[in-house]
Amino acid sequence: MPERPDYLALTQGQIAVLDRIDAGEAGLPVLHQVVRLAEEALGGRGAGFAEYAADHGRVIAATGVCAHALGRRVQREERATGDRTLLIPLADVNDEFARQVEGGDLHHMLGARCEVAGSVIGSLHVYFGADHEPTSEHHAVLELLTTYVGRLYNMRAGLPARGDGRQEDRDLWVAVTSHELRTPVTVIKGYADTLTNHWGSMGEPERQEAVRIIGARAGELARLVDRLLSATSEDGTGSDNPAGPFDLVEALRSAVDELPASLRDRVALGELPAELPKAFGDRDSLATILTELATNADKHAPADSAIELRASADEETVTFRVADRGIGIRPEHVEKAFERYWQAGASEQGNRHPGAGLGLYLVRRIVERQHGWVSLRPRRGGGTVAEVRLPRG
Repeated sequence: MPERPDYLALTQGQIAVLDRIDAGEAGLPVLHQVVRLAEEALGGRGAGFAEYAADHGRVIAATGVCAHALGRRVQREERATGDRTLLIPLADVNDEFARQVEGGDLHHMLGARCEVAGSVIGSLHVYFGADHEPTSEHHAVLELLTTYVGRLYNMRAGLPARGDGRQEDRDLWVAVTSHELRTPVTVIKGYADTLTNHWGSMGEPERQEAVRIIGARAGELARLVDRLLSATSEDGTGSDNPAGPFDLVEALRSAVDELPASLRDRVALGELPAELPKAFGDRDSLATILTELATNADKHAPADSAIELRASADEETVTFRVADRGIGIRPEHVEKAFERYWQAGASEQGNRHPGAGLGLYLVRRIVERQHGWVSLRPRRGGGTVAEVRLPRG
């Protein structure tokens, strides 16, 4: 393997990236292109970018053998001094990528921080195999590529933590709660009033239908209240269940059985290997996670299409995927979709039933509480894949 970076690939890649930036493109698609360029130009086996938020980091772009780290949270370590402003050590982020490397142990990982206006907003990393030890030239090229990432963040479009300012949580809470609660409450009150005022003139089938609708809307209201309360709880789950090893396939099958009938009928069970290793976490939370992911798929996919459920495992994690054949998710939205209250435009994303924008936010909190991680990606041929990874038991 060459001991120097591939400067021809670097030059060609820089031109392609600059053309997109000069054309006004920004966000995750261009960031992924920079990450791929880092892997190719430096001769790495994989690469990734970890973005830093207020108190943690997250892998938001990854290629090659690091691809499985996508969506992984990188926690800041609180030092004995209590200093919460310390940067995430590069070694810590390297470890998060290294855990995902397939086909061998970590040999070399090169990292460089990305700064915007004097503030460190993330770091770019490249993984090398045993046959390639990076040099000072590799590090210089990596630092060059971080300047392109900095330009993307300066454009303030499409990147998760550095987008436009958000409204205050309190204002959002009032707006979302009032909007989401109004519809089921109005329907329940309307049918209850109809039964009270017109009971004698209604036939038995009409009464039963009114009672059925009241029951269905009350169930919807109860689930919504649970979600709103969970969104403000300490850990986002409200669960006191201790974590432990459990059979993921059995838990998934049980969770499917608990889905509403209309949603359960759409779920197609794909590869669910009986010999799958046990997962480690809160088994009971699988019902909530699967309900939210399947509901999200239901909102954005044609009513007659299947929602596919599959599971697998590698040396570190046990994984399940929920895939649909809907309009798909834009690459620049795969991280924003996990923000509290964020929703894609209804017409833009084919969303037939816009909700509170809490489902994926809660899924991420529940999964990360179990030391796992969740990610979204566009599906080849159309649609979206939601992937949940839990530690092996």
